Amino acid sequence: MHLLYFTHLRLLKNLLLILPVSIILLGFSKSAGKTDPPLSQGEITLEKLEKMPKIDAHAHIYPLPDEEVAKFIPVLEKHNFSWITIATEGLRWHELKGQIDIAADLHARYPQRVAWITFFNLQNWGSPDWEKEAIRTIEEGFSKGALGVKVYKEIGMELKDPDGRFVMIDDPRFDPLFRYVGKKGKTVAAHIGEPRNCWLPFDSMTVEGDREYFRSHPKFHAYQHPEIPGYWAQIAARDHVLEKFPNLRIVGCHLGSLEFDVDEIARRLEKYPNFAVDMAGRVCHFQLQIREKVRNFMIKYQDRLLYGTDLMVGPYEGPFNIDKACANMDQVYHDDYRYFATDEEMESPDFPGKFRGLALHADVLKKIFHDNAVKWYPGL
Repeated sequence: MHLLYFTHLRLLKNLLLILPVSIILLGFSKSAGKTDPPLSQGEITLEKLEKMPKIDAHAHIYPLPDEEVAKFIPVLEKHNFSWITIATEGLRWHELKGQIDIAADLHARYPQRVAWITFFNLQNWGSPDWEKEAIRTIEEGFSKGALGVKVYKEIGMELKDPDGRFVMIDDPRFDPLFRYVGKKGKTVAAHIGEPRNCWLPFDSMTVEGDREYFRSHPKFHAYQHPEIPGYWAQIAARDHVLEKFPNLRIVGCHLGSLEFDVDEIARRLEKYPNFAVDMAGRVCHFQLQIREKVRNFMIKYQDRLLYGTDLMVGPYEGPFNIDKACANMDQVYHDDYRYFATDEEMESPDFPGKFRGLALHADVLKKIFHDNAVKWYPGL
């Protein structure tokens, strides 16, 4: 009797020792056999991320002929992306009108794939009817489905009063526009200021993309133009608008021009509940920072971060090739899927060395790639 008891006891202990391994193996085999696990369960395959509905919350479409539209839309369909194309540059009113026209037209033709944000004329700044004309343009945009209004870095870095003083975004003359946008329940997309690299010499910049941009756009390279108000003056003016209009939704484009340190972004997200940021053109700055710090930031503020790329289609500066643009879209999206969804080791053309992907869970990815854009741009 005792011998039988101890024999059973030893068998039970051995079973308990191997049981966890069996459970792990069983769980692995079950998960490996599933092709469509719920998003909330954790990791997501790159294939599923590509198929998941997504929104690129910051991109640009310039006038395109129909034969090029016919190549562009299938790329969006392949990746299951919708684009928010943002009209920009009020000091180039003729070109801006072209952006507004193509955005409104494509939104009407492809409402599931193209949404848009309007802008207003700044070439007539200082004229007696400037405010009236600006609001009229915004109103026309809203009537054609625009989700919001863009304000651009030319305010603070290029626009001047007749006396030569730079006009900042918190200038009271913009207040009626902000009040109108808020009254209509729309959103302001605010690209105010530039990366901190803009105020540095080329050899001190942290990423190659910034060096390339400011070499080709020297008028915006503030290091070469000490008359332009400083980096923190640009940030302070934007923050002042957030304070003045606490009920106005504002999405800070390009990580709110605070790309160099997620702690700086977090301080604004904590202080201003009406503030979110998109990642357009600044993902490489995440990759430069400490991985776990960035990952924790993205998890903590998963409701305030919008995926965006700053990709462009159509002629903007110089010759344009639709096939190259579509191939670039495909590459950017696949690279970003890897960075956000896996922990693979990667490299970037923007800086030397290697970094690892963030391996964010599917529920976080769904918010960043889709749900937050719907939340911060009502009407999508």
